[in-house]
Amino acid sequence: MPPLVVHLLYRFDTGGLENGVVNLINHMPRGAYRHMVVALTDVTDFRQRLKHADVECVALHKPPGHGAKAYPALWRLLRQHRPAIVHTRNLAALEMQAAAWAARVPVRIHGEHGRDVDDLDGSSRKHQRLRRLYAPFVHRFVALSCDLQRYLEGPVGIDPKRVRQIYNGVDAVKFKPAAAARPTAIQACPFRAPEHWLIGTVGRMAAVKDQTLLARAFVRALALQPMFAERARLVMVGDGPLRAAAQAVLAEAGAAHLAWLPGERGDVAEVMRGLNCFVLPSLAEGISNTILEAMASALPVVATRVGGNAELVDDGRTGCVVPAADPEPMAQALLRLWQNPQQADAMGQAGRAEVERRFSLQAMVAAYQGLYDQQLAVAAPSTATRMAD
Repeated sequence: MPPLVVHLLYRFDTGGLENGVVNLINHMPRGAYRHMVVALTDVTDFRQRLKHADVECVALHKPPGHGAKAYPALWRLLRQHRPAIVHTRNLAALEMQAAAWAARVPVRIHGEHGRDVDDLDGSSRKHQRLRRLYAPFVHRFVALSCDLQRYLEGPVGIDPKRVRQIYNGVDAVKFKPAAAARPTAIQACPFRAPEHWLIGTVGRMAAVKDQTLLARAFVRALALQPMFAERARLVMVGDGPLRAAAQAVLAEAGAAHLAWLPGERGDVAEVMRGLNCFVLPSLAEGISNTILEAMASALPVVATRVGGNAELVDDGRTGCVVPAADPEPMAQALLRLWQNPQQADAMGQAGRAEVERRFSLQAMVAAYQGLYDQQLAVAAPSTATRMAD
């Protein structure tokens, strides 16, 4: 029977981190590893994106506060299923490595996927200390970006030999350019190409994603170039606290009729193929799945210069990288792409080529499978002892 990997995260719900876990599970060869997803808090309908019915999802319903409250339940679960590997993600799940150590899990891996909401620049000494505190329980760290790798090896102080950098991969078959190199109609969307030039974003509408910046940049572009309103339209897909705030920004500027905010959608690949330009206005990122999905869809990308965004978007070649929290540069970038559609299309094609070269889903899965294999080989003697217990 293949070894079991327990993927441990704070909550199994819509999000880039969670999407990466789903992609890894769905595309890893079935004969290599079995998988279980454990959420410290809740498991939502997002679990339906898992293609294999034998992937068990468990919610521990941890109450607020230190994770030690969940240690007994997690310890019992791990002793019952005896996984070969526990793979935690981000600081909220890192403290569970102590319970995995106590349960004698042979291989313990921790992934850093992005900045913490209350520590966007990684300067929090408290968060650095917490990572150092739990580091002895971890065999290997995975950093999704070079930026996060530098953070772990620098301020946190992890030995570089214990850190592996692995980029997210994107399904370049599911996310592909629109046929005939022109956008397709988005179901239920009131805007259509070529009559309209659609600027879009997709994602959870929370403070760290800062979709209100895009709304303000769109309004600013309208003020700078009145003709922008004739064809430019804004599509903001996703739900969360910032949805109402973005709608308010547009309504106050009299631009609500130029935007469509439908809430969360399950047809993101089709939405991407209906856009002319993709924007990610985040305040912090690791390696953004939505940027990769947009690039795979041959869209030019406008992204803020945070986290790993500049590692994905080659400024001037596959899109534009602009400062975070400043609507003026973003508005200028949108106007440049709108005024130069051939250049925008060329950027999109270059982005698609970059995905095929550097960010394939196959490369990501192979990297994680290789890491799992390597760490199990290192742990082989202790694993044999454990199985004999």
